[in-house]
Amino acid sequence: MSKIFLSIIIPCYNEEANLKRGVLSRIYEYAKQKRFGWEVIISDDGSGDNSLEIARKQVRRFNNFKVLDNRHGGKPSALNYGIIAAKGEYVLFTDMDQSTPIEELDKLLPYIKEGYDAIIGSRGMDRKNFPIYRKIGSFVFANFRKIFLLRDINDTQCGFKLFKRSIIASTFTKLEFFKNNKEVKGWKVSSYDVELLHLIEKTGGRIMEVKVIWKDEDKSISKGSSLQRYFRESVDMIKQILRVKINDVRGLYSDR
Repeated sequence: MSKIFLSIIIPCYNEEANLKRGVLSRIYEYAKQKRFGWEVIISDDGSGDNSLEIARKQVRRFNNFKVLDNRHGGKPSALNYGIIAAKGEYVLFTDMDQSTPIEELDKLLPYIKEGYDAIIGSRGMDRKNFPIYRKIGSFVFANFRKIFLLRDINDTQCGFKLFKRSIIASTFTKLEFFKNNKEVKGWKVSSYDVELLHLIEKTGGRIMEVKVIWKDEDKSISKGSSLQRYFRESVDMIKQILRVKINDVRGLYSDR
């Protein structure tokens, strides 16, 4: 295989239902058509269902796929293991449910030539299969966040993000998440995106936001109901926005 240009990192926690939909096959069919070197890293976060076994069995049919068996630590932890294993010049974060389909990468890639360090997907307000309370909440939180941070970015929370590997490797482990040694139980996403993008911005990194297709395709039933996750993530989001702003005012990110 030629030099790896792109590493596709997919965090995995109790994704049995999504894996059975054939999402990895779709990603492979897309990636194998690319003329650059690529790899796909499924980073399992200590799944409690059969996700790890299913992923390992499925990737035997695909070239350039690997599965990481990690202890449970939350989504940022799974992503970090993927970053450590990645060999590509660029790294794509994408979710197993493929609510933003892998084909949307074609919209992000052109901005590499323009020198952007982070090219992030933006879901807009036209989100299919998205409950009205989440649409309203997203609008409210985006505007609340813009008062304090990342005023030029509309959607920080889309899981479809492309980074220069050098910048994501130098910023990701500086997240507050990794300073907390508490045991993680169950599905833990953490609103890490706001702090990550803020860190990239503080280091002088250039960020481009690109509109992508998004439709809720998550079939997993082990992460809690949509409403339960919404309230957990909403509280986490408010706490993170305020914490990041306070840290910024205190100059903590400048020291980093």
